[in-house]
Amino acid sequence: MNSSQNAAEWFVTYGLQIFEIVGILAFALSGLIEAARKKLDLVGMAIVTGLASFGGGTLRDILLDRRPFFWVEHQEWIWVILIMCALALLFMRARHLEPTERSMQWPDALGLGIFAASGTQIAITAGMPAIIAVVMGVITPVFGGVLRDVVVNQIPRAFNDHQPYAVIAFAGGWLIVLMNALGWPAIWAVSVGAFIMIALRISAIVFSWRLPTWRV
Repeated sequence: MNSSQNAAEWFVTYGLQIFEIVGILAFALSGLIEAARKKLDLVGMAIVTGLASFGGGTLRDILLDRRPFFWVEHQEWIWVILIMCALALLFMRARHLEPTERSMQWPDALGLGIFAASGTQIAITAGMPAIIAVVMGVITPVFGGVLRDVVVNQIPRAFNDHQPYAVIAFAGGWLIVLMNALGWPAIWAVSVGAFIMIALRISAIVFSWRLPTWRV
């Protein structure tokens, strides 16, 4: 077995887990900020943060019939989420910080790119057709954000802020499918795809890009 095959197997085994962890932390931070903005208590913060972190990946794994779920297999991340919430609650109260909606969007952009890229690659590795892999890449980041917003009683931003979000995940998923079809190693396909999606989402925030909307 050559070194490229070893690298490919290592990435499938461990590399995608690393991407999942980074994405979990990014979405956990976005959920934490959103919960703080709504002035939830510790229980509310933990639930919103957990849903944002694990919701999309859990739905993807249910649809792909992958077991055990990431947060079940790696239960230490539940403790990480709980500790993050407790520390954030104490820190924000001590410093009298008022988190803004804008501050929530930056970690959300990071989570979007990473979860969309890893979700697409996981589905490709599982042997799914291209369109299914892309849909899984959209579900992984978007569904967690939808759950986060629904729980805090607002229309999900992915549906009504008119900035490219799911569209970026959808287009990025096809880019990862293309790179896999061209024989790119999975680690490069996921890394490049995630970087491009993060850059596009940040550009959409900075330059206020808007999607077409219905005019009544």
